[in-house]
Amino acid sequence: MKRMLTHFFSIGLLFAGVVLFCSPSLHAQGDGPATFKAKCAACHGADGSGDTSMGKSLKLRDLRSADVQKQPDADLTGIITNGKGKMPSYKGKLTDDQIKAVVATIRDLAKKK
Repeated sequence: MKRMLTHFFSIGLLFAGVVLFCSPSLHAQGDGPATFKAKCAACHGADGSGDTSMGKSLKLRDLRSADVQKQPDADLTGIITNGKGKMPSYKGKLTDDQIKAVVATIRDLAKKK
């Protein structure tokens, strides 16, 4: 009986370890909309249109436009990571997974247009 309890305890620990190991990356990737809202929407707008006072003053492109959407993920990742023009760099402020999730959110914005 004791051996069986030890076995179940070991399996439980292994399962908990797998869940804890996987959760941060799954959470970060699934949290793209929240990260976009917190870091991007003030200028780019919740819908990515750039139709905000800051977006208008900076003459931001609509993130849903074909011009933006045709850019490879690597280019969008680079812009978010390093900044561009008056856009700040998010290097060190967002994880690689968060930036990847924001790029995915930008892609989703075009589908909702």
